[in-house]
Amino acid sequence: MKRDLSAEFMELKRTLGEFTSEIDARIERIQSLAVDSSTAVELAEAVAYRGDDMNGLYRAFVGGEAVMTVPPAPLPFTSTLCQQLHFGLDQYRFWSRAMKEKPRFLRKQWEFVFIAQALYERGFLRHGSRGLAFGVGREPLPALFASFGCDVVATDQSLEGAIRAGWVRSSEHSADLSGLNDRHICTDRMFSERVTFAEMDMNAISRSIDGTFDFCWSACALEHLGSLEHGLRFIRNSLNVLKPGGIAVHTTEYNLSSNEDTIDNVDLCLYRKKDIERIVEEVTGAGFEVAPLDWTVGEGFAETVVDLPPYGRGEPHVRLRLGDYDCTSIGLIIRRPL
Repeated sequence: MKRDLSAEFMELKRTLGEFTSEIDARIERIQSLAVDSSTAVELAEAVAYRGDDMNGLYRAFVGGEAVMTVPPAPLPFTSTLCQQLHFGLDQYRFWSRAMKEKPRFLRKQWEFVFIAQALYERGFLRHGSRGLAFGVGREPLPALFASFGCDVVATDQSLEGAIRAGWVRSSEHSADLSGLNDRHICTDRMFSERVTFAEMDMNAISRSIDGTFDFCWSACALEHLGSLEHGLRFIRNSLNVLKPGGIAVHTTEYNLSSNEDTIDNVDLCLYRKKDIERIVEEVTGAGFEVAPLDWTVGEGFAETVVDLPPYGRGEPHVRLRLGDYDCTSIGLIIRRPL
């Protein structure tokens, strides 16, 4: 019996027509909006992130999520503020995929990518290289670095301290290795052989581990150590754990609104430009090398949208409001001399 496909063809044509009309309408809406602070929210809604399958916001501005080169090429990454232009880099897409994530305009994801790229292009993500993670929480970096052959000691504060600070309630604390490879970034065997866990107070780093690590890092942890001064002291003390030639990579909150007023309390600190300049002056005075700072404050679409409490309602989340201040992330790369 001969099958009549005319009805099916007409239905398919109708469906495609509706889909095309919807896309055309969205494109027309996007083009009609000026990308400035007054319309950024409307534009965000027009191309908003709508789930892991679509990832519409990222694709709208970058064009795609595909990695173009493997392994990632050196940039090199220097000490820098988080900038929209970084999110479109092939290196950004490489590390996002390596962490089993989709690349998105998320500040925390940027911090992980920044740390990974900074270490990789300087030759530290290699077999036998030894790394120390401060305030590891639930981050994917220990498993990621283990997949490159590194031996990693992941540390976090005591369970009692984390409970008091609220990190356990928000699932941002590790008391052991469980949960640090739940994405299966590396094999279970790799992880068990190369990653260990230890409790550590970032305000009281043991001198017994001085000079025993090729690299160390912290991702948005030092601003929670009790005061601006505590965080700056931590950066200085973290350098003691490095072998000659080793590097430390630290990210933290950066105050975009003021170089005078800021937040400085037991729960949260926002570092100003003058605070960063002070630590750079101190560590370089002690003989360490700081990768030159890129102070560029971008004006791209993702940098015109300031996420407000409650956070996490959508993207972009490159800048956010904390108290009276707009802030983003900053990353520092510090090398111990040979």
